[in-house]
Amino acid sequence: MDRASEILKEYWGYESFRPMQKDIIGAAAAGKDVLAILPTGGGKSVCFQVPALMKEGIALVVTPLIALMKDQVQNLCDRGVKALAVYAGMSRREVETALNNAAYGDFKFLYLSPERLSTPLFRQYAECMQVSYIVVDEAHCISQWGYDFRPEYLEISSLRKTVEAPVIALTATATPSVAEDIMEKLAFRERMLLKGSFERPNLSYIVRHCEDKLGKLMEICGAVQGTGIVYVRSRKKTEELASFLKSHGVSASYYHAGLGPQTRAQRQEDWKAGRTRIMVCTNAFGMGIDKPDVRSVVHFDVPDSPEAYFQEAGRAGRDGKRSYAVLLHGSGDVRRLHQIETLSFPPLDYVEDIYHKVHMFFGIPYETGEGRQLKFNIDEFCRHFRLNRSSAYYAMKYIERAGHWAVMEDMDISTKVQIIPSRTELYDIEIPERSMERVLEVLMRRYTGLFSWPVPIDENHVASAAGMTVPVLRQVLYRLSLEHIIRYVPADHSTVIYLLHDRLHEKDVNLMPQRYASLKKMAHDRIETMIEYVTEEDECRSRFLLRYFGQDDAPACGTCDVCRGNPDRRRLDRLRDGID
Repeated sequence: MDRASEILKEYWGYESFRPMQKDIIGAAAAGKDVLAILPTGGGKSVCFQVPALMKEGIALVVTPLIALMKDQVQNLCDRGVKALAVYAGMSRREVETALNNAAYGDFKFLYLSPERLSTPLFRQYAECMQVSYIVVDEAHCISQWGYDFRPEYLEISSLRKTVEAPVIALTATATPSVAEDIMEKLAFRERMLLKGSFERPNLSYIVRHCEDKLGKLMEICGAVQGTGIVYVRSRKKTEELASFLKSHGVSASYYHAGLGPQTRAQRQEDWKAGRTRIMVCTNAFGMGIDKPDVRSVVHFDVPDSPEAYFQEAGRAGRDGKRSYAVLLHGSGDVRRLHQIETLSFPPLDYVEDIYHKVHMFFGIPYETGEGRQLKFNIDEFCRHFRLNRSSAYYAMKYIERAGHWAVMEDMDISTKVQIIPSRTELYDIEIPERSMERVLEVLMRRYTGLFSWPVPIDENHVASAAGMTVPVLRQVLYRLSLEHIIRYVPADHSTVIYLLHDRLHEKDVNLMPQRYASLKKMAHDRIETMIEYVTEEDECRSRFLLRYFGQDDAPACGTCDVCRGNPDRRRLDRLRDGID
């Protein structure tokens, strides 16, 4: 552990580990398979990054969150650690280059989206890699009993048959049954579960029943000073609430996955730097954001699972100072949750029909399509077939859970450029404008392969090097394409469907009806738990949540609305905890 402490100091600048980190790192360094359950903000990334830097070879890090993957790769590179990523949406050439570097370069981390694990190209290169660890982030995704099961995660157990390396599995949300399922699905050689305490003594859980949620939100913003987050379910509502707060003098902005990458990055930076006080957002905001001084997290709508609520509420008060997690509950929330439950599980014959309609929409015949990446607009799709948007969306998500395709929502697709003439021919062409020449010079200096295939480019770098703004660069690229000098594929922001196999014939689409029924029941149980949470008047909020995650001996917090509002109950809790 001396070496681990040296690495922590050298790369992160910390003098000591957080609770549980040292135990997890020690187990991993000893070559043991380990499942670590740490609360949001518990420093999970250090638990695999430090042991990977202690050991020869490259760590394979499986994570479903592309934005977080890119963020971690950039953070590692900024610290002088060589890391790269492979995910859906990259061209085959980009993937092959990255895998070649992982196999034959001196990289320490290869981040992978789970659907890449089963591809022949990855398996071919994996055999040539010296793998130090198989890291499974968001490990609850491998359990069909988890709230966010992803069938592609099941490929990890088959990877273990060809890659000799210990597993480090990490999650912030796993009930005892899910934890057992994770270790079984990952073929642990010995069961090792290391679980940090989920208690947050500085975080007060508050539920407020109110019909005037806007008025209550303003009251909270006035009473709790400092940075805050407001979670809502819809993108439209993020804009409406941010506008409402600003009209009442509160510094606020909004964030959702439908915004462009530069807008999202700027708004996130403004909030982290304190230039924006309140961020109104969907659950797209918060992954990987480690801002310690968030004083309040308000849920304007009741979430549909305790796991989602606990993770999002836990973004408050990571600096240990008093903070508040407030859930606003109106008379319509229970009805809305039951509506979500009904919409989330459309009939299986409808689900199969959506499977075929997506293939028909793109003109994909039976027994073809494996590996195709389809840029998908659900609104156009639903207009074309006259479908209800919500029902179609949830049908597509279940098809993903059944293992037929992977859906990457709101992906940022880079600008790509290919030079059409050969290098020799290009020198003989008269370029109409000097700005075009400058852009071509920058492109040829910085990027290889331009004469062979469309290559992703960094617009900001190219524009800066060519002495122009990004909007001007885009105009120049467009004019170059009109001159037939380049093939120009502009940047886009789109949902992408990655087909995991050829289109199946009717009635051959296995939608796993027993699993469907189990998932439907589990979703119902989670919703009922949330309804019980918001209507609970006797049990401490913190104790309620911790009991759900298997921590049965948690003391009453003394600071939630139940504890503060019920002196008799507080006295009973104190007696039960052995305080009085």
